[in-house]
Amino acid sequence: MSNFFMQLIVLLILMGCDATQLNNPYTDNEGTQSVLYQSFSERPKHLDPATAYSENEYAFIAQIYEPPFQYHYLKRPYQLTPLTASRMPQVNYLDSQGKLLDQNVPDNQIAYTDYVIDLQSGIKFQPHPALAKNDQGDYRYHHLTGTQIQSVKTLSDFEYTGSRELTAEDYVYQIKRLGHPKIQSPIAEMMKNYIVGFDEFSKQMAPLSKTAIKDQSIAGVEAVSRYQYRIRIKGKYPQFIYWLAMPFFSAMPWEADAFYEQAGLANKNITLDWYPLGTGPYLLAENNPNRRMILLKNPNFHSETYPSEGEVGDKELGLWVDAGKKLPFIDKVVFMLEKETIPYWTKFLQGYYDASGIASDSFDQAIQFTGSGGVALTDSMQEKGIKLQTLVEASVFYMGFNMLDPTVGGDSERARKLRQAIAIAVDYEEFISIFRNGRGVVAQGVVPPGIFGYTEGKAGINPYNYDWVGDAAQRKKIEDARQLMVEAGYPNGVDPNTHESLILYFDTASVSVDDRPLMNWYRKQFEKLGIKLVIRGTDYNRFQEKMRGGNEQIFVWGWNADYPDPENLFFLLYGPNAKVKYGGENAVNYQNPAFDRLFEQMRNMDNNEQRYQLIQQLQEVVRHDAPWIFGLHPKSFSLYHSWYTNLKPNLMANNRLKYMRINATERTEKIKAWNHPQWMPVLIALLLFVVLLIPAVMAYRRRAKEILQ
Repeated sequence: MSNFFMQLIVLLILMGCDATQLNNPYTDNEGTQSVLYQSFSERPKHLDPATAYSENEYAFIAQIYEPPFQYHYLKRPYQLTPLTASRMPQVNYLDSQGKLLDQNVPDNQIAYTDYVIDLQSGIKFQPHPALAKNDQGDYRYHHLTGTQIQSVKTLSDFEYTGSRELTAEDYVYQIKRLGHPKIQSPIAEMMKNYIVGFDEFSKQMAPLSKTAIKDQSIAGVEAVSRYQYRIRIKGKYPQFIYWLAMPFFSAMPWEADAFYEQAGLANKNITLDWYPLGTGPYLLAENNPNRRMILLKNPNFHSETYPSEGEVGDKELGLWVDAGKKLPFIDKVVFMLEKETIPYWTKFLQGYYDASGIASDSFDQAIQFTGSGGVALTDSMQEKGIKLQTLVEASVFYMGFNMLDPTVGGDSERARKLRQAIAIAVDYEEFISIFRNGRGVVAQGVVPPGIFGYTEGKAGINPYNYDWVGDAAQRKKIEDARQLMVEAGYPNGVDPNTHESLILYFDTASVSVDDRPLMNWYRKQFEKLGIKLVIRGTDYNRFQEKMRGGNEQIFVWGWNADYPDPENLFFLLYGPNAKVKYGGENAVNYQNPAFDRLFEQMRNMDNNEQRYQLIQQLQEVVRHDAPWIFGLHPKSFSLYHSWYTNLKPNLMANNRLKYMRINATERTEKIKAWNHPQWMPVLIALLLFVVLLIPAVMAYRRRAKEILQ
């Protein structure tokens, strides 16, 4: 008993120490550093810029790799600016003989377009074993023996690292990587339509290894000099420059493939998909997807400064405080694995994470609606100095009809009226209210806010689903939808072939218990018209197979704009992009020659009044045919602590971390203030334990005495 009480005394003494550190997840030397704390919920599948194409992958690689151009962080509308390039590209038009044409020549005379890109000198790759050389100038680790490979477990086990200057050949090499069939870049098929010689190169490379890329060439891509390269595309495609701001077109040294392709390294996860090699502001120092991933400031990062231009009002928001200062400001970014939203939310409120989204379970704790229908932070959030940013995303979520289906598809008036009736019945205002806590804008067409061609007000509504009443769009009455059902040959939802309720099938990969309320909601929307909706749930792989084979009937899908141009949205309905026939992104397999002609005329135009009018015509065609039920444009709600600054929403830029700043001193002070431990429950538990323990100890001693006697 005496030992126990001594331990209790020691515990009470420890309570007098800095108790706020007992639940602090940071290490002692991290809490005051310029460190950003974020989270991830699943391991990024690809960190190779040739194959990565998802948001959780871009969260990492966009900080590590650098394409030649980027989006200006502060300017709106979104504007491209040089990144590693020394200036914006020189764009030359040529005829079929390769003769230079005037810039104002009609589009139909342009056979090719050249993009000539000049690079800055002096940019260097991050330190990496693939670039390490010995005293003789030979690469140290390009010819590893089996013994050497067996002795390493991670990339950090290689003793030496090296670097070299970025050149035009590194950008040319990466474009060639996009065309190698073994790399399986998701944009390879698309680039075959644009880059001259890309398709031929891809076929040529099919039997060859990745390391053979270096010695092969593409007709339309060449390094003109050490700091200049040229890309030749077919015809005129102004949107191609947006691709040059995506990680796909980042620089890649040939040494990366030469190093990583050595037999045996992949078995240890020492691959380009696991350990990137770029010129960006950060490098991946730790990749432990079961715990955390860490980015560190790249010691070789070239000179780049915070922008000194932007929008009106940026200065008042404090966004110009760091104008002209060298980037990046944060030394270290720690991504912790958090699979559940509640623990993450709790840690955010404690100050252990610097930013957070808002899950549905936490929405009422964070957000309150104002009398005018706006949103504001709750008092508890404001007391902590937390900031709220809201933004309508450049995305569209829709319910799609498989246009190959004999019931809901095709261009017959019967099928069209059926689709139009369902589009009225599926109440997306209610959906946004119930399932998204109001975080969304009902879509009236293909184009989201912020993209050229989007129209607000009465002129921008979908007249087949809405009426303009007063100063707002109002969904048509359900009676209008029922009348369309009559005209379609389904009065009261009855199928004339079976004389029973029309049965339609909703295909989905949402099969968990948590998805049941949503599935029931969909059923109720169709029940308004007397239609019986059957849910066909499968795993995501099977769902993808259904989509590729055209074996679905109705589904929900979405698209995030890759770049700020309507072409990147309307192409989702372009006939030659049909998923079943061509393997494209036209998931509903919509075919309308009138739409295709308008799209082909609109897609390569510069933004002007003529293009705007073509976009409105495209909207009208799709609204009338209703291959989609226009669902919503999501609205993001993001929370940030007061010590996290230089924050401005940017839907297009993925490389935002370099602009951010952390006030570590303020964070440390607030964490201490917010996290005083509650000792009373601990003391009560200890006293209760003692009370329960004393009789047991006394009984044990009595029993021991009896045995001794």
